[in-house]
Amino acid sequence: MQDRAEETRRAVLRAAAHLFFERGYAATSINDISERSGRTSGAIYFHYTNKEQLALAVVEAHFAAWPALVAHHEAALEPTLRKLVRLSFAVARAFRDDVLVRAGARLWAERRSIAVEMPPPFVDWIATVERMLTQARVEGDLAPHAEPSRDAPTLVAAFFGLHTLSDALDGRVLIEDRLADLWLLLLPGLQSCPAPRALLADVGAAPRARRTAPTP
Repeated sequence: MQDRAEETRRAVLRAAAHLFFERGYAATSINDISERSGRTSGAIYFHYTNKEQLALAVVEAHFAAWPALVAHHEAALEPTLRKLVRLSFAVARAFRDDVLVRAGARLWAERRSIAVEMPPPFVDWIATVERMLTQARVEGDLAPHAEPSRDAPTLVAAFFGLHTLSDALDGRVLIEDRLADLWLLLLPGLQSCPAPRALLADVGAAPRARRTAPTP
């Protein structure tokens, strides 16, 4: 019985994520989610009090995706600056490919139309980047003029700004190419011995020939 209830929760959450991402919060109804998930409205309300709580659950699933991913990359046996760059590409792919992540991002952007308090964004990312830059300094890989507490918010802002641009221009199809270009710009100011192309090659993200997004 418990397994069946958990399966229902997951099916409803994923169906809601697809619809919230495709249509937005206001244009998605519980009936839509019921039809998409194959579960009755009664089953949905049993697990989620209302549409607001279901939207909050999607946003919380978005935030819950990151701690294990960060821990996995921080545990890797390689220089921390390389870990940070590698992590950025993993996060970029999640924003491109994972519907729960994409739906959570859209719902947070629409938060003013949802009558529920959402978790604060970016704070944990800034702390993660600052911690990794600080460790890169200990390892001797951070440029003397770089300052982790000052530069971490700027890196996070640049990363998520890039996502906004890529989402608007190409539906994130070219996000990895655009992110490689961003690191080519940023790494010379972060590395103690600048070699951005070599670092990108080490993480399997060497800049490729310029592509264009496919025509719809």
